[in-house]
Amino acid sequence: MSFFESEIVQQEAKKLFEDYQSLVELGSKYGKFDREGKKQYIERMEEMMDRYRIFMKRFELSEDFMAQMTVQQLNTQLQQFGMTPQQMFDRMHETLERMKKDIH
Repeated sequence: MSFFESEIVQQEAKKLFEDYQSLVELGSKYGKFDREGKKQYIERMEEMMDRYRIFMKRFELSEDFMAQMTVQQLNTQLQQFGMTPQQMFDRMHETLERMKKDIH
């Protein structure tokens, strides 16, 4: 069975995408949140990043050809912006840290 045929992989990918879309929609109202709402939003984003990092690690560790192609495509896309996946996660983390400082 290929990596993408796994029901677990499909379910996690679907859940990650849905949760991310929900957070993006919610984020458009971030400026109107009270302090506690902002803290909760940041926590949810941190959880999403952790889940995404784990999901991507599964791709990297898989020997499945399509999983490896997906990793290569991500690397290529990020290289166009002059960054690696680790730099992407670092920047996301830095952004969330700035957001935390702004609410304290």
